Amino acid sequence: MNSLSNLPAVLVLEDGRIFRGRSYGAVGTSLGEAVFTTGMTGYQETLTDPSYAHQIVVQTFPHVGNTGVNSEDPESTRMWPAGYVVRDAARRPSNWRSERTLDEDLVEYGIVGIRNVDTRALTRHLRDAGAMKSGIFSGEAAAQPETELIAAVKAQPAMAGRNISAEVSVATAYTVEPADHGFSGAPLHTVAAVDLGMKSMTPHRLAERGLRVHVLPYNATLEEIKATGATGVFFSNGPGDPAAATAQVELVREVLDAGMPYFGICFGNQILGRALGFDTYKLRFGHRGINQPVMDKSTGRVEITSQNHGFAVDAPLEGAVTAPVERFGKVEVSHFSLNDHVVEGLSCLDIPAFSVQYHPEAASGPHDAAYLFDRFVSAMDSAADKDSK
Repeated sequence: MNSLSNLPAVLVLEDGRIFRGRSYGAVGTSLGEAVFTTGMTGYQETLTDPSYAHQIVVQTFPHVGNTGVNSEDPESTRMWPAGYVVRDAARRPSNWRSERTLDEDLVEYGIVGIRNVDTRALTRHLRDAGAMKSGIFSGEAAAQPETELIAAVKAQPAMAGRNISAEVSVATAYTVEPADHGFSGAPLHTVAAVDLGMKSMTPHRLAERGLRVHVLPYNATLEEIKATGATGVFFSNGPGDPAAATAQVELVREVLDAGMPYFGICFGNQILGRALGFDTYKLRFGHRGINQPVMDKSTGRVEITSQNHGFAVDAPLEGAVTAPVERFGKVEVSHFSLNDHVVEGLSCLDIPAFSVQYHPEAASGPHDAAYLFDRFVSAMDSAADKDSK
């Protein structure tokens, strides 16, 4: 039986609220924005999602670690959150795919966590007060005076205004071939995928549809995109404030001006929104989990989606409007959240560009939105047909 650490730990919020528990994972101090995720499964995919960089993740589901961790399910090469908060941590995993305990991986990647926290009360507080600066202090760090802990939490930078893409993006470009993901025959198209915090399932979903994927770093240029021979451009998910991603916004404008089909998810949706001239804003507590209902306006179908975002595009929900950057023509909101009417997708009517705020590549599910990758293939097919005439 795995023996969890029994050292004291404390979670401190910037408004002075304090939750006490026991250490989980690495022991020490972590600072980040406290956010909650509502998924009942998929904690390994959550922890390895680069979009959680600089955030302290609260699991609303009470039992965490029951299925252990394995070497097949990670969405990147490491765990990214600043800290991890759970109620009941499994002492021993029970699953035929388990290779080690979650606690062991948290220690390996230096993720400071806390367990035995009333996560229901914590989540209700974050829903009322909003996501906020926070810190986990365990072991000797937990013995510091509360006034000092609160001061340390308040002194950290806020998430708003931060550009974090450079910290989570791939360092060097690489290529994913369709033949390696079950597709037989020559590649149908070539895609330049700009990594702003991309999960590994994304190029997999593109490649299995016959697309050769060149994954490029966050600071890629239009010349580098064209050098890959790309017939379409994809922008990934990622952490940070889209208002601070000025270079990426300008790159998307260059892509749109070049007439290249564009598909963006999550951060890539916000970047498209800003490229079109819309504003973005920080949500009170964000959308994080694998059970978020979204309306597809074109079909009237409700999709259950995986989401992880704290910012959103400010665009009118009804009707088509001329983009604030008028040369890009008409644009409409294609999807919206059924929980709070937040914009969940954009569709350009005069140029080949669209995006969604949620995750159609979600590895742990749901898979309602996988058709969006097929829509991207169709957009590149249409562009190729137009060029051949």
